Amino acid sequence: MLKVLDDLHEKPEYIILDPPRDGIHPKALPKILNYGVRRIVYVSCKPTSLARDLVDIMKAGYRPTGICMVDMFPGTAHIETVCLLSQRKPDTTIEVDLDISELEVSSAETKATYEEIKSYVLKKYGLKVSNLYIAQVKRECGIVERINYNLPKTEGNRVPQCPEDKRKAIKDAFIHFQMI
Repeated sequence: MLKVLDDLHEKPEYIILDPPRDGIHPKALPKILNYGVRRIVYVSCKPTSLARDLVDIMKAGYRPTGICMVDMFPGTAHIETVCLLSQRKPDTTIEVDLDISELEVSSAETKATYEEIKSYVLKKYGLKVSNLYIAQVKRECGIVERINYNLPKTEGNRVPQCPEDKRKAIKDAFIHFQMI
């Protein structure tokens, strides 16, 4: 088999393998995989040798896309396993053109993070603000929020409200980052 592989000078469209019970010869498998065909059909009379060979075949980028057992010898314990393997070429790409205006995000969501807002407020006003306060001011300004983990655990708990000086500083940060 190795001699045949060495003498083959054309790339086949697909490969059908039907090795002996011991599976594909270890020196032949890399040569077979180097052809890089899109599909391989592997017929095996010994599932354990198929399983052993599949490890190397899958490392080469092939995935089983179909497998079935065929009882070629009724009344015996012997079965044939037929496995279809397909490969997606690594150089296969999908090009996608995205226009940011087509995405379902508000302009505020594409701007500053909570950490950037905190840093701006601390630097400009010397005030430390929490995520809770930023979320409250976002809500007041109609800016879409994500999940707020600072909500009270039960309905009766009191949530501290953002003081006016911090509210003004956060709004200024929103203006600075063009969120409002």
